[in-house]
Amino acid sequence: MKKLCLSLLFAVALIACTRSPEASREAFSQAMNTYLARRGDLCLAKSAWPIDVTQHEVDVGARNALQMPVLERLGLVSSSVATIDIDDEGTSHRIDVRRYALTDAGRRYVVTRSPVGAASAGPARSDFCAARLSLDKVVDWKLGSDANGGLQTATVTYTYRVEAAPWTSDPGIRQVFPVVAGVIRGAGSAQLQETFAATDEGWVAVDLRGS
Repeated sequence: MKKLCLSLLFAVALIACTRSPEASREAFSQAMNTYLARRGDLCLAKSAWPIDVTQHEVDVGARNALQMPVLERLGLVSSSVATIDIDDEGTSHRIDVRRYALTDAGRRYVVTRSPVGAASAGPARSDFCAARLSLDKVVDWKLGSDANGGLQTATVTYTYRVEAAPWTSDPGIRQVFPVVAGVIRGAGSAQLQETFAATDEGWVAVDLRGS
């Protein structure tokens, strides 16, 4: 009987230690605030500078060929002509490109992110960013589990506020960066989702846990 009681006490203690964090609006609001403080920047996927634009990219209307002149008009980048070598099926050719570099004004919008999770030992990554999101309110959440069925998860639906760079109000920016325009336009009404995992420290965004 004594052995059975000890076993039951051990089981109760184990359950208490592994209990999932509270699933509440307050708990998810705190988790969302933590997540957005680290990952709330709305960036443009322009991390490698300078950026070269070829005549072919101009001819076909490639993304950088459309976007970089608008950023230059706003004083965020400057351009010059540069000559580079390209490989064409084993044959090297020299071509002229339009090279764009960040100005002092543009460098103000570069955000450096520290790696997390499995990549935490890797180098930090920088990107050119247009806005920062913060939590407006948690709308809803749905509890579940990961693919292995062992880790409790929560998919949180929320609305957001936006602190946008002044230059994002330019009509040209909103034309060549439609995603940025849509996110800014959706502040306070559009709903986004983020997935969290239950940990001993509470709810933590899966994106911050890494793989």
